[in-house]
Amino acid sequence: MKSKAYSDMASSLTSNDFQEGVDDEDAGRGLVSDENALQKHVAFFDRNNDGIIYPWETFQGFRAIGAGYLLSLASAFLINLGLSRKTRPGKAFSLETLMLGVEVKNIHMAKHGSDSGVYDSKGRFVSWKFEEIFAKFSCTHSDALTSDELKAMLKANREPKDYRGWVASWTEWITLYNLCKDKEGLLKKETIRGVYDGSLFQQMEREKLAAAGKKK
Repeated sequence: MKSKAYSDMASSLTSNDFQEGVDDEDAGRGLVSDENALQKHVAFFDRNNDGIIYPWETFQGFRAIGAGYLLSLASAFLINLGLSRKTRPGKAFSLETLMLGVEVKNIHMAKHGSDSGVYDSKGRFVSWKFEEIFAKFSCTHSDALTSDELKAMLKANREPKDYRGWVASWTEWITLYNLCKDKEGLLKKETIRGVYDGSLFQQMEREKLAAAGKKK
C-alpha cells in the first residue's frame, strides 16, 4: 500500500517541477539555471534550513518519507560520514567537524562517480541525461524501470575500480526503488524526476502526515 501511494503521488509531478535553462557550456541540453538542482535534492534534509545537514536531520528526513528506523539510522550515519568532509574543504578540524555536518551549498563537491550523469559537475540537472536513462534501459515500459532494468543501469554506469561509487549508486537507487515502486514493481519516470529536485520528498512527507492524521 505504501509503495502504491508513493507511486500515485509521484505521478502528479510534471515537467514543470523542473525549470530548465541553458548556458554557454550546455546550450540546448536543458539545465536548471535558477538554482543548483543538487542543492534542491538535498535541501529537504536540512530540517532547520540553516544550510547545514547534520546526521539527526538526515535521520528525521528519512523517517519523514516513511523509511524504517534502522534504515534511517544507518543512512544518517553513512551519508553524513561520506559527505561531510567533501563539502567542507579547507576547514580546520573542530567540534563541528565531529558533528558530520554537510554544507548544502557545496554538495556538488561530494558528487560520486559511477552515477547516471543527470547532475553535472556543478550540480545542475541535465535533462538529456535523464531522458537517456529511459532511452537505454526502459525496455518493458517507456515511462518506468523494472528491478532488472534498474540493475542493468547500475551495472552499465560502473566506472572501473570505483568501488565507492558502485556502492553509493546501488544504495541510492535500491532504497528509492524499495520506497517508491508501484504495485507492479515499477519505478515510474515521474517518481525519479521528482527525486532529482527533492519535490517528491516533500510530497511523501505531506502524504505521510495526512495519513497519520486520518488515523487519529
